[in-house]
Amino acid sequence: MSAVDNTRIIKNTILLYFRMFFTMGISLYTSRIVLGALGIEDFGIYNVVGGVVAVFGFINVAMSSSTARFLTFELGRNDAIRLKKVFSISLILHLFIALLVALFAELLGEWFLETQMQIPVSRLQAAKWVFHCSVFATCCSIVVVPYMAAIVAHEKFGTFAYLTILDVVLKLLIVYFLLCFSFDKLKMYALLLLVAQLIVQGGYVIYGYHKFHEARGLWVWERQLFKEMSGFAGWSLFGDLSFIAFTQGINILLNIFFGPVVNAARGIAVQVQSAVNSFSTNFQTALNPQITKTYAAGDINQMHKLIYASSKYSFFLLFFLSLPILIETPQIIFWWLNKVPEHTVNFVRIILCITLIDGIANPLIISAKATGKIRLYQMVVGSLLLLILPFSYLALKLNVNAEGVFIVHFIIALLAQIARIWILKSLIYLSVRDYFHQVVMRIVLVAFAACLLPCFLSYYLPSGSFYTLMICATSLFSSAFVIYFIGLGSAERLFVNQKIQAVTNKMKR
Repeated sequence: MSAVDNTRIIKNTILLYFRMFFTMGISLYTSRIVLGALGIEDFGIYNVVGGVVAVFGFINVAMSSSTARFLTFELGRNDAIRLKKVFSISLILHLFIALLVALFAELLGEWFLETQMQIPVSRLQAAKWVFHCSVFATCCSIVVVPYMAAIVAHEKFGTFAYLTILDVVLKLLIVYFLLCFSFDKLKMYALLLLVAQLIVQGGYVIYGYHKFHEARGLWVWERQLFKEMSGFAGWSLFGDLSFIAFTQGINILLNIFFGPVVNAARGIAVQVQSAVNSFSTNFQTALNPQITKTYAAGDINQMHKLIYASSKYSFFLLFFLSLPILIETPQIIFWWLNKVPEHTVNFVRIILCITLIDGIANPLIISAKATGKIRLYQMVVGSLLLLILPFSYLALKLNVNAEGVFIVHFIIALLAQIARIWILKSLIYLSVRDYFHQVVMRIVLVAFAACLLPCFLSYYLPSGSFYTLMICATSLFSSAFVIYFIGLGSAERLFVNQKIQAVTNKMKR
């Protein structure tokens, strides 16, 4: 990796982490207030109804990954003309998808809410209000995807930092309105979130239009490129359908079998997951364009190094934050929410374990998409992940408790990771042996060694706030110590030392 690439990745990562710490603090605070303002039942209704809309919008997930891949690839080849064609075609496709989603969602959505879901009759009209606001917000977000993909491809992550900060500030204002006015709080929450989303998405469009040449001027069309992008998106669609199945599909299953209170518990667990996952997501977001660009430039060896680094560092970042939460989940969740729905603690623990697997999976996913040859990958991995939904349904029909669906997810996520490594062996000539030694062995040793001391303390120390803080601090210290001395190689430790020394010198000045 060149010094320029290193500097760019570090700079982008710092910007994204600045955004993360600010937004995470406000988001966790607002989640507590919103839960209190709406109540557990309405909070669960909002969570599951929004999930229904996400099912209709899964087509957009496939197209967004397609757009990001093609824009980044053309930037790697420095082809400005084809870059403009890619953006134009993707924008046309997203406008069409938005209309399609709106049509099907409005035709089928109310029927599904009334006949298939457990929503109290007294809250059905409010749930429909949430649904219509969510459909409109989803359609608007679909249209904005090409502009967001262009920002990522150009690695302009400062824009993400500023607009995300705007987003969380608006959500904080929404909490203020919820507490100050006596309207139906669920309806108001849905409407105000829609307004906030429109403001932020408008910012992405305005920035993209003024900053990127490909986002301006007349639309252009190329049939062959349209066919190529549609084919890529079609296979991405199959893989992303599995993502919707084991996220929103499971959410709907939990509602059908247990009701909105369990949906509230899952919603809280997913918020914890999102907060923790942002530690690795920000790092990966800064590194992902480099993986695609090295492939486009034909530098496969450099691509492999980026995969190993991204996989390993992503796990370390996730594990560093997850370990204290995993050990002291009940007390931490109580501090945060005060009013904790049943199942929340178990949901949080299992979902965090799944997050650790997904963290090391992302670089492999980006690498497969960089090649453009994703048919076999999506057929195998997508089919495996699709099994989560029927197996979860079968488990619930056999009277397994709500935690069973997340255990099913965890097991299949492990199998999917093995499948990814096997497929990339032939797709990008990834060495299974090197991946095992440089990634798998390192993270297993780190996880085992870092857990010993805090788990010992947790088992023998009495309960109480002081002891919880002591165990959390020990977990963070143990993780950092083990990651530095076991997880990093000698060259990586030297690089870390140099960066720490550089920061120290600047502070002395």
